[in-house]
Amino acid sequence: MDERVLVVEDEEHLARGLAFNLEAEGYRVELLERGEAALARLSDPSAPAIDLVLLDVMLPGISGYDVVSRLRKADHRVPVLLLTARDAAADIVRGLDLGADDYLTKPFSLPVLLAR
Repeated sequence: MDERVLVVEDEEHLARGLAFNLEAEGYRVELLERGEAALARLSDPSAPAIDLVLLDVMLPGISGYDVVSRLRKADHRVPVLLLTARDAAADIVRGLDLGADDYLTKPFSLPVLLAR
């Protein structure tokens, strides 16, 4: 499998766990801790294309909401799945309205993540 997943998560244990499990499923995984780094990586024309972004909402610096909003304003159509502990309906609607393709609240099960 050649699909690349960009995991943007500032909680190291969660990021490493996601990477381990996704790699076990055959995905290539890149880890970043900050939204600014994700935007830079996704706008780098010399870097391999990313097929999916798993994006935490509450990041240091700019939030996951800001990342997905900026991606969509730049007409970047990479699929984005927001991962967050924020489970209020307003938070979910905000993420989807900003352009996220899906929204999954923490804690989540790996089979549910893989299905999405």
